[in-house]
Amino acid sequence: MVQQIPIDPGSLADEPAGPDGTHTLRPDLAYQRHVLVNVAYLGPPGAGDRGWVLVDAGIMGSRRAIEAAAAARFGKGARPAAIVLTHGHFDHVGVLEDLAEEWDAPVFAHPLERPYLDGGGAYPAPDPSVGGGFLARLSPLFPTKPVDVGTRLRLLPEDGSIPPLPGWRWIHTPGHAPGHVSLWRAADRTLIAGDAFVTTAQESIYAVATQAPEMHGPPRYLTVDWDAARRSVEVLAQLEPELALTGHGRPLRGPGLREALHRLAAAFSAVAVPEKGRYVAEPVRAGDAAAVREP
Repeated sequence: MVQQIPIDPGSLADEPAGPDGTHTLRPDLAYQRHVLVNVAYLGPPGAGDRGWVLVDAGIMGSRRAIEAAAAARFGKGARPAAIVLTHGHFDHVGVLEDLAEEWDAPVFAHPLERPYLDGGGAYPAPDPSVGGGFLARLSPLFPTKPVDVGTRLRLLPEDGSIPPLPGWRWIHTPGHAPGHVSLWRAADRTLIAGDAFVTTAQESIYAVATQAPEMHGPPRYLTVDWDAARRSVEVLAQLEPELALTGHGRPLRGPGLREALHRLAAAFSAVAVPEKGRYVAEPVRAGDAAAVREP
């Protein structure tokens, strides 16, 4: 059974979707849910061509919805300055190749994600034994073939900057994936956490459908290094974010967000880490040869 930390409903940050199909969180930050995953749009409405950035690239079949939202929000024909990835799991790069080609856009990611984005290798296999939910049991059927945007791939600079996003920095938050990153804007304490932590029980198809707000560690079936995942949550909790958008679940803000995130960090081993599992017994560390398998 997946453990969880309840969230005060007053901490929910999302507003009803606007006419462009996105939920506005900041004047220059909106998100859109695609079945089971969120993508973020960074840039003010009407930003125009190359005036905005897409964070993550949804699941297979979401291309038209993303293109339509971008056109409505930023202007017809408005291409992003870049696509920035928190990591390369299938539900975050589902239409990456199509969008990068259509928009002729560079793709920024952590160096440790490179094999999964240039066709060189695949992630370690999912572990369906953890999580206890239907999505966890289905995880061996999830797409594992790496995408290939090698000609457009740009590695995030070592200094933590994000070239197309002045004012934002990337933070290496491994555990769920070797090169997983979260995006942080200190000026207003806004966090795009990817899957470092999530706000729904992603293993459960019922929870994914209802989006009941709960604080969870990263999705269990694809997390390969639980010690690193715990440290990543501790790092993010120390930031004391005012607003957090995660890859799965509804965004949170304010004291309720911070309280739940600190509780997750303090009790991570008890509420997030499975009692048993392939990667509990044999973690795959960032940079290990085992982190990349044949595609």
